Amino acid sequence: MNKTLTATTLAIALGAALTTVSVGTYAASHGGAAKGEPMAMEKEHCYGVALKGKNDCKAGAGTSCAGTSKMDHQSNAWSAVPKGSCEKTASKTSPTGFGQLMEFKAKMAG
Repeated sequence: MNKTLTATTLAIALGAALTTVSVGTYAASHGGAAKGEPMAMEKEHCYGVALKGKNDCKAGAGTSCAGTSKMDHQSNAWSAVPKGSCEKTASKTSPTGFGQLMEFKAKMAG
């Protein structure tokens, strides 16, 4: 009887462990957090902060999206940044000197 109880206990423990791993893996692959984990950080699109070829998306007509910015701090290319940090991030082309939440007309470098 002890062998049966031990095998059953082991099977239950293994099943519980696999379920926990599966839930964590699913949540991580779908942008969420598993129970007990912190929520994924919210992001916002920040224009004018990406370096040449390092933008996440939107770099103007004729581009295919991510990685297509032609220059550092391009005004029509954005990068995903932690929510609330965009307008505190330096941008050499922005009229304010910081990233913008919307596409903008670049100031002349000088």
